[in-house]
Amino acid sequence: MARSLALRKSLVAIVVCMSTLYCTQTLSDWRGVLPGTRLVGQADFDWYGFDIYQARLWSAAAVPSLETAFALELSYRRAIGKEALVQTSLKEMQRLNGAPLDVKRRDEWAGQMRRAFIDVKPGSRITGVYLPGQGCHFYVGEKLSLVVADPLFAQAFFAIWLDPRTREPILRNQLLGIQSSSEGRENQ
Repeated sequence: MARSLALRKSLVAIVVCMSTLYCTQTLSDWRGVLPGTRLVGQADFDWYGFDIYQARLWSAAAVPSLETAFALELSYRRAIGKEALVQTSLKEMQRLNGAPLDVKRRDEWAGQMRRAFIDVKPGSRITGVYLPGQGCHFYVGEKLSLVVADPLFAQAFFAIWLDPRTREPILRNQLLGIQSSSEGRENQ
């Protein structure tokens, strides 16, 4: 009887500890993964006059790149379905890759994004934490949504914003805190 009670207490203690660890991990935000970060830059993304999201880049590196860890936070201003986010991301990843992605890889990457993303609405926030050589973490609001241990996926995904060949070079420069000479002349 005493042995059974001690076993029950041990099991309850293990369940409480595991639950605490799980809840702490899923409810903690990305700052615990990247301590010491600072806001590097921010930019608004508009598409055909529609306000889509505000992007903010956080990093401890003086000059963030796809070689350094960073967090990219997107605060949405419009409702967009998860599938539209996935398909748009895949198209850009494909374009930047230069060669067609094989079907297996494309399906794996689409599945990872479907698990990580949500249907966004104004005020929704998705943050991706890029960890070079390891992969990335996605957070919806303050909650960990998915850890992707695929460095190729992570680099291809974040290249959408940070690769020099991005479709939005002004947004990239603003995120990286770079002011191009044409932007400087416009502001004078």
